[in-house]
Amino acid sequence: MQIVLASGSPRRRELLALITEEFTVCPADADETLRPGAPLSEEVVRLSLLKAQAAQRLHPEAVCIGSDTMVTIDGLPLGKPADAAQAADMLRRLRGRTHEVLTGLAVLPPEGDARTLCTRTRVSFRNFAEDELAAYLATGEPLDKAGAYGIQGHGALLIEGIEGDYYSVMGLPVAGLHVILRQLAREMPDSQRCME
Repeated sequence: MQIVLASGSPRRRELLALITEEFTVCPADADETLRPGAPLSEEVVRLSLLKAQAAQRLHPEAVCIGSDTMVTIDGLPLGKPADAAQAADMLRRLRGRTHEVLTGLAVLPPEGDARTLCTRTRVSFRNFAEDELAAYLATGEPLDKAGAYGIQGHGALLIEGIEGDYYSVMGLPVAGLHVILRQLAREMPDSQRCME
């Protein structure tokens, strides 16, 4: 079973490697514009599927995996900050509060329907001080992260608690993906199987 990860994210590559070392990386070129008024849980799944479809156009014989992660608070998505000032605004908005991280997953086999899921994880931030915020911004880590933080990096210092799937916050629901890939492997002809 040939597997393609439709993402250039080093974190997603690291997480997929927990399931299998046998995969190809193909960063997806997909329009990530959100549809106005659409439920965010549906949007992360839709964007995940768009990424998987983009990869499958280049790898039609492969099982293609797309994923999308969105930090939300007050019902609104927080994307990647444009600069340090916007990152600071986002982190101040999250400070001392609990927000939700939605992660969509789409697994698209060469034939048949896509398997999709959406995870919801609640993340609580400490009421951290301004000097802690400044120190975190100085690491540069917030600038390429949705919601301006990385749970697996220095952002861990800001987090008080988590309820849900840690790996989904990192960017890939590992256990859910593992189950889907095992199901697909069982459904494939013996000659195409590589994971059991």
